[in-house]
Amino acid sequence: MAHPVSPLAPKSYPELPEIAGVRFATAEAGIKYKNRTDVLLVALDPGTTVAGVLTTSKCPSAAVDWCRDNLSGGSARALLVNSGNANAFTGKKGKAAVELSADIVSKALGIEPKDIFLASTGVIGEPLPAEKFAGVATSLVERLAPGPWMDAAKAIMTTDTYAKLATATVEFDGVPVAISGIAKGSGMIAPDMATMLSFVFTDAPIAAPVLQALLKPAIDTSFNAVTVDSDTSTSDTCLVFATGKAGIQPIAALDDPRAATFAAALSDVLSELAIHVVRDGEGATKMVTVTVEGAETDRSAFRIAQSIANSPLVKTAIAGEDANWGRIVMAVGKAGEPADRDRLEITFGDIRVATGGERDPSYDEKAVSAYMKNEDIAIRVGLGLGSGTATVYTCDLTHGYITINGDYRS
Repeated sequence: MAHPVSPLAPKSYPELPEIAGVRFATAEAGIKYKNRTDVLLVALDPGTTVAGVLTTSKCPSAAVDWCRDNLSGGSARALLVNSGNANAFTGKKGKAAVELSADIVSKALGIEPKDIFLASTGVIGEPLPAEKFAGVATSLVERLAPGPWMDAAKAIMTTDTYAKLATATVEFDGVPVAISGIAKGSGMIAPDMATMLSFVFTDAPIAAPVLQALLKPAIDTSFNAVTVDSDTSTSDTCLVFATGKAGIQPIAALDDPRAATFAAALSDVLSELAIHVVRDGEGATKMVTVTVEGAETDRSAFRIAQSIANSPLVKTAIAGEDANWGRIVMAVGKAGEPADRDRLEITFGDIRVATGGERDPSYDEKAVSAYMKNEDIAIRVGLGLGSGTATVYTCDLTHGYITINGDYRS
């Protein structure tokens, strides 16, 4: 069932450059949807390294298990992604499905299964008809090309209302290095590495252990800092592939100064993709940035920001354009982290609504109500206890969320 495009969707999309060593194609395999692409195959040149961060859910999908086993090898030659079926909670059938999927790709490309990565997204509990991949494998291989990226981004969508793409370029000794990625996600979003998938590609020559070490911190400030509905998927997967085709010396150690530069650009790409996921939150009409300052530690600040961002009462108030800061006080208090009621300061945009444990003396309901009509809402909470700070991104909770999820399997 198609849903209206999110009012927070971008007005334009970036032009993603071709990445040397990366080719892809999409197809309609009929996994669940009719008359739309639901399979993405990416072929990667020899020498490609890979890093990944996967869901911490104790009920992971069969594809997550497959990727976890293969990541230890550090090399990649292909990625196969399907939408419409998560291949999660499918028992022995799920394991057989990933094995068959990898076998089909292995034979089609002439590569080893250990270098193939798989991802699935969609309904949980339905067996994946992996045999359908065989019907499109030949066509996919014949049509492999370095673009267009928009096709790849659309093929992995489920309840997403728009494609999600991001790119960045850095230079090393005058040689440009590209980083481009796609993502999908709209509901079941509170990644803890949720039907959140993201695949990023770069032509940088970078060792797998270095890439892995740079990826996790970037995830913590991007995908792990967003929430739509507080639910963590069985399928959360972020994979980064480095083809090594850029004409620079390999980045082989973390103390290489170029590693930090690359990490910053990678973080920018992941953060942009993560924000797109929130802006396409199921039924969302407002983008919300929650910043907590003055906590005892950064971790404490993060947990309080999450408590606010995940609160249905906070999110529904924002949907109703109601600056009900009492609900933020509630969310701070229930977080289980150090907080002092009488030091709390709460701000909406530039308007301070509470300070010193009570309503701000200059509180103006009219001014705050006018601010709440904006598409982008910023909430800041000051705790006055230390130097810990964190930011979490979320969206409002509307009737649209219920409609989309009530009809999800219909």
